[in-house]
Amino acid sequence: MRLEGQVCIITGGGSGIGRGTALTMAAEGATVVIIGRTASKLASVTDEIASAGGTATSYSLDVADYDAVEAMVTDVLEKFGRIDVLVNNAGHSSHNRRLLNTTPEEVRSVIDSNLIGTFFCTQAVVPAMLKAKSGTIINISSLAAVTPGPFSGFAYGAAKAGVINFTEFLNSDLRNTGIRASVVVPGEVATPILDKRPIPPDADARATMVDVDETSAAILLIATLPQRSNIPELVIRPTMHRNMTGEVVELDD
Repeated sequence: MRLEGQVCIITGGGSGIGRGTALTMAAEGATVVIIGRTASKLASVTDEIASAGGTATSYSLDVADYDAVEAMVTDVLEKFGRIDVLVNNAGHSSHNRRLLNTTPEEVRSVIDSNLIGTFFCTQAVVPAMLKAKSGTIINISSLAAVTPGPFSGFAYGAAKAGVINFTEFLNSDLRNTGIRASVVVPGEVATPILDKRPIPPDADARATMVDVDETSAAILLIATLPQRSNIPELVIRPTMHRNMTGEVVELDD
């Protein structure tokens, strides 16, 4: 029970990496607070945690809504009195990913969920962490941040690159406060979001990807290190490198 007594907020907690992290942290004794936009998915995860003997609560909100995020953090502090870990996992890519077919609405949505939401959630929890002189912020980026291209999309790659930069900024800005920031940079992870790609990968392709449980274990490693230590950046990627050229949608498709 390495997280017993700790309160961990996880954004994008209704599915995929967020759900896996919530289950893993709850199993380690944490009180888990999951954030997402779809209340039914959040309820399913909280029920799953409760059935396993864990403690979880949820808030349905958009992480790019600053007022809603502030209200959530205020409520969490009133209920539990502390925030030990924030996992900024919420985010999505666009359906269209090429420069000339991605719509302005898609661009704004991708930047809001991946980057602006990470900013706002971090701003909301840091005052409590500063008061406690302790805290862990784990931001989820992507290999798309360092290997940009049409496969991942320009808006998603740029947003995730911003997440890496922001993590480095946090470790500089919050130096010697007791707060540590880490960024996890996954390669392809087999999550339900793959179904929303323009050309979804098949089952054989998904079998070669990093699993959600493996990614959650990497996040847990960071969260359970003694507070004196930090992993500023952790890359987890598939051992096998697959050919993705057939999954890029051309501009005229």
